[in-house]
Amino acid sequence: MSDYQTARLALGARLRELRAESGLNGKTLAQQLGWPASKVSKIETGRQAPSVEDVRAWATVLGTPEAIPELTGRLRTLETHYAAWRRQLAAGVRARQEAWQATESNAGTVRNFETACIPGLLQTAEYARHMFERTTTLHRTPPDIEAGVTARILRQQAIYTPGRDFRFLIWEAALHMVLCPREVMAGQLDRLAGVFGMPTVQLGIVPLGTNLTVVPTHGFWLFDDRLVMVETIGAELRLTDRAEIGLYQTVWDELERAAVTGPQAHRVIARARAGLDLM
Repeated sequence: MSDYQTARLALGARLRELRAESGLNGKTLAQQLGWPASKVSKIETGRQAPSVEDVRAWATVLGTPEAIPELTGRLRTLETHYAAWRRQLAAGVRARQEAWQATESNAGTVRNFETACIPGLLQTAEYARHMFERTTTLHRTPPDIEAGVTARILRQQAIYTPGRDFRFLIWEAALHMVLCPREVMAGQLDRLAGVFGMPTVQLGIVPLGTNLTVVPTHGFWLFDDRLVMVETIGAELRLTDRAEIGLYQTVWDELERAAVTGPQAHRVIARARAGLDLM
C-alpha cells in the first residue's frame, strides 16, 4: 500500500467516525447529500478521495461544521506530495539528486537542519557514497551509487555560485554519528570546518546540552517561504500549506537562536574531529 493510499484511508476513517457519531447510516447520509450510496462507501473505505466541497458538505449535513477545518487540513495533507522512498528511488539515486537540484535552483534562500548526518550539500564524495549505500540497501532500490555521488557533487556547485544563500544548522550529535569508516568521517569533518568564511554559506551547530524551546524531532529543508521538505525513514514529504510552513519557520528560528556559529562552531567540530583520533 502506498503512503497516499494510507493517508486516504485515514481520512475515510475519520469521516466514517463522524457519520457514526451522528447516528446516520451511509445510505441516509448519501440521500441527504444527493449522492449515490456507493460514493459514501468508497470515500469511507479509501477507494475514492473526496474533494474539499465533499468534506464540507459531509460535515455540514452531519451538523458538525466545526470539523471542517480539520477535514480540509487532512485533505491538504493527502494532496501533499508524500512519496515512499522505494518509489522515489526506483529510478536510482542519481535521478533523485537531479530532482533535488531542480528544487534548489528555484529557491533564493535554502535552509537545512539535520539531526543525524551531514547535509548533502556539504558532504564529501566518500561520505555520500556510504550514505547512498546504506539507503539503497535499506530500501532495496537500484544501487547506482557512483552515478548518485557524481550527481550530488554536481549539486554542490550551487553553494559556490555568487548571490546564492544557503543556511545550515546541524545538531551536534550528527558530528559524532559514525555512518562510515572513521577515516572517511574525519575527512568529512575537515571538509565541514572548511565551509566557514564562504560568502554563500552560513553554518551553525546546535550544541548538545543547550536549552531549547522546541523539540527537533527530525531534519528538514525550507525553500524560501513556499516549500518544506522532510525526509523520514520511509518517505519524503513536500509541504506547501502556509500554516505548516509557518511551524517549520518557527522551529528554524528557535534552533538558529540556540546554535553557535563562527569560531565557537569551529571548536565544536574540532572537538568531534579530535574524538575520532582518540578512538
